[in-house]
Amino acid sequence: MRTIITMLVCIFGSVCGHCLAQQPFKFAQVTDTHVGGATGAEDLRRTVRDLNQQSDIDFVILSGDVTEFGSDEELALAKQILDSLSLPLYVLPGNHDSNWSESGANSFRKVFGDETFFFRHKGYLFMGTTSGPNMRMSPGQIPRENLVWMDSVFKANPDKETPLVFINHYPLDSSLNNWYEAIDRLKQRNVQLAMCGHGHNNSVYDWEGIPGVMGRSNLRAKDSVGGYNIISIENGKATYTVRRPLWKTEESWTQVLLKSHRFDQTSTSYKRPDFSINEKYADQVQEVWRFQDDADLGAGMASYRDLILTGNTAGQVFALDIYTGKKVWVHQTGGKVYATPAVWKNTVVVGSSDGTIYGLNAGNGQLQWQIKTDKAVLGSAAIEGGTAFIGGSDGSFRAIDIKKGKIKWAFDQLQGYVSGRPTLYKDKVVFGDWGNGFYALSKKTGKLQWSWDNGHKNRMLSAAACYPVATNNRIFIVAPDRYMTCLDATTGDVIWRERQDTIRVRESMGLSEDGRYVYVKTMDGNLLGVSTAADSMDVAWRSALQLPYELTPSAVATNGKQVFVPSHSGLISGVDVNDGEVLWQYKCSNAMINPIFVLSSNHVIISTMDGMMMKLYLGSE
Repeated sequence: MRTIITMLVCIFGSVCGHCLAQQPFKFAQVTDTHVGGATGAEDLRRTVRDLNQQSDIDFVILSGDVTEFGSDEELALAKQILDSLSLPLYVLPGNHDSNWSESGANSFRKVFGDETFFFRHKGYLFMGTTSGPNMRMSPGQIPRENLVWMDSVFKANPDKETPLVFINHYPLDSSLNNWYEAIDRLKQRNVQLAMCGHGHNNSVYDWEGIPGVMGRSNLRAKDSVGGYNIISIENGKATYTVRRPLWKTEESWTQVLLKSHRFDQTSTSYKRPDFSINEKYADQVQEVWRFQDDADLGAGMASYRDLILTGNTAGQVFALDIYTGKKVWVHQTGGKVYATPAVWKNTVVVGSSDGTIYGLNAGNGQLQWQIKTDKAVLGSAAIEGGTAFIGGSDGSFRAIDIKKGKIKWAFDQLQGYVSGRPTLYKDKVVFGDWGNGFYALSKKTGKLQWSWDNGHKNRMLSAAACYPVATNNRIFIVAPDRYMTCLDATTGDVIWRERQDTIRVRESMGLSEDGRYVYVKTMDGNLLGVSTAADSMDVAWRSALQLPYELTPSAVATNGKQVFVPSHSGLISGVDVNDGEVLWQYKCSNAMINPIFVLSSNHVIISTMDGMMMKLYLGSE
């Protein structure tokens, strides 16, 4: 009897001790402030003043979309406003801070100190990760390095019983292409609440049994005053109340029961990615090797002898053996790398968000030369005759003598930053920037030959992500405004510019080997061939491809026999150039496919944003 009583006392004491560890407290969630937008700065200033008047709030979480465009100027302004906050602040970036970031999502962590957070408060753990998409339009994605970081934090904090609150800008659903990787990790802990922003409204969710709450935007929108949420943690409940800054506190709008869910790891209500398509086309395409990096890959690839070269968001430029996929060399830069390397003779030219253009030895990665710029270098180089043409984020586009590592000329009148790769055509270098500018410069002198403006005021509609297609003395571009435009290569005059509701183009395009068609991928998942000779948007070739809703801006590639179509969900498709038949499909991951590297007539190399690289063999073994 005494043994039973002792056991009961121990159990009761343990439970009570666990309950007592969670003390009542309040914190604020501010989200989607969009500083740089119409009222973002003013609304945030009002909220900061209001928070400084609250006497019972312990800390503030700012859960993403701090700025409108992710520019250094907007980040500096947001930081200036938030510096007057007298409460502890934990900040995460959102898609507006990272997708259009002139710094390559590098300035956020410089300005705010980090892009993740983990802390303990009154018996609870709080963990926040960034969300992407970083520099490429696609669904959100928790960066690979953030997932690796989560694993390291959990390993260093092995107690699985302490209640956990998880924060991301996005909901934990299919709006994040790797939602399942986060959920599977969280279910191994005592996660009791997940919080997000992004949707600009107060909503309650169930993410595979994890209670989820989306917070309203701080913006006033159509109201006279914006607002934020105050969350009260007490008696095992999280009570949400909207605070209208400097005005009033509204009634509670939801209450979440905080409890241990004891998740069944085998039970999932969200369908995980399906890779069965790979079995269907096993005779047409096979995986030769696969490499998994510990960081995101947001760049395309180049080759040198038996090496394939690329860069990652850990700031590394690295080389893999083309035959084995084993890493051969690494060069560490001081920022994230989103620029696709380009090779001339034995020199790799690549930019980094640390504000440097690097010339590296292609065989071993050793530094040959470097050119410092005033801001990040996110644009990829195009090379001709020993000259590299590359754009940056400091308002300049440069031509570099690769052998000497010296600038030949610089054009410094850009309206926005450059993140794409220029097209070299005849005597011109052609490219767009994220200020709605589009330019044709003299290859020899860098002088402006002509420029074109799409007429939009919204920078996010710029023709900056696509690789322009040039043929028949014409320049073809597609953009997020869903227009396709054909310009005269000599004058820059518009030959035709069309937007068709049934053909929703965006930023992904390429050129057929014979020059007859501009391949364009539509948001509806179709692949079309637009005539390069017609005086209108004449769809002269159609494929049988039908992908789901599609966003990735990566270029369409071809080997002359097949067209290779990337997607934002890790699916690559091979399409017959003659009849448009889908020859094969292969699902590499669930993340965005970067620009595809055509290695030979029967080999392609693919990388995806979640750090995966893969060599595929086309044909039967």
